[in-house]
Formats: sequence, structure tokens, C-alpha cells
Amino acid sequence: MANDIAVFIGEMMRRPSQVVALAPSSAATAKLMTSGLEHVSGPIVEIGPGTGSFTKAILDLGIARERLTLLELNPRFCDALREKFPGVNVLNRPAQHIESTGLKGVGAVVSGVPVLSRPAIQREVVGRALKVMAPDGIFTQITYSPTAPISAQMQAELGITSKRRGIVWANLPPAHVYQFTRLAQ
Repeated sequence: MANDIAVFIGEMMRRPSQVVALAPSSAATAKLMTSGLEHVSGPIVEIGPGTGSFTKAILDLGIARERLTLLELNPRFCDALREKFPGVNVLNRPAQHIESTGLKGVGAVVSGVPVLSRPAIQREVVGRALKVMAPDGIFTQITYSPTAPISAQMQAELGITSKRRGIVWANLPPAHVYQFTRLAQ
């Protein structure tokens, strides 16, 4: 954990446009973000894993390492993730490249990518993730805002609906977790 914080702070200083959180997510936030994944079938993708707090929580649920793919833009984080989680597929790519992974029928996407108030990023990240997700797949997103990080208008455009999972006060800053699923057809 101490090494994670050192790597996180170092990368926050070197690449502030890539590391926008104030600190790695807490264990309580990771637990809320990953709750229920043990019941999901198919591949699981984590986008923007940073130092791996959500990754650890996913694996702690008993998810097989070969089912998990991480897309991380920061090369130093990728090296640390590969070292910490051998057997997990770690790709040094932006979340927008999820379609190029070759994955299909993805059961869940866990996102640490900041999408709040960024409609272009929402389309590129969430929209592309939906293309590789199973019809009943879930997209879980962390935000520091008390409202859904994807506007109602954008949700309608993407054909998704949101459900607030909860808030974790023991996170810096307090974390809100939302789950997005496709609208019933």
C-alpha cells in the first residue's frame, strides 16, 4: 500500500493530466465498485485501474485472473499492475480502445475514468464499452459528484439507465458509485 501511494503521487506529479484523483480509492470504495461481480459471466474489464485498488477487490471476489483485462493509459501504472497481478491482462491503452481488445460479451466494466461533465469522453468510453458488453452487462462508475456522472440526456442517447449504488465517506474525496445498464428493449 505504501508503495502504491508513492507510485500514485509520483505519477500525479509527472503526468497530472493522466492522474486526476487526489488519492488511490479506498478499500471500502473498491468493495462497493466491485460488489456483485462474482455473479457476472464473461470477461470483466477495468478501465483506468491506476494502482489497482479495484483490481485487488475484483480478484478478492474469486474472479479468475484470466477473465480480467485492465486498460490503463499510464505506463508506470501498467508496470506496477503487471508486477502486482500476474496473469491479469494489462494493456497500456486508453479506455477508448476497448473495442480493439478483441473482447466480446463483456459482463462488466468497472471504470475509474473521469467522465463527469465530459460528453465526448462519455460517448467514447461508455459508448464503445457498450459495443463489447453482453446485453445484460453492467458498467460501474466512480464519481465525486452527488449526481450521476452521465447526464440524463446522454443516458438517453446511449440507451442506458443509472442506479446509484451508494456513497463512501471514507474515501478522499467521498466517492459516489453508479451502475449503468442498458434500457430494457
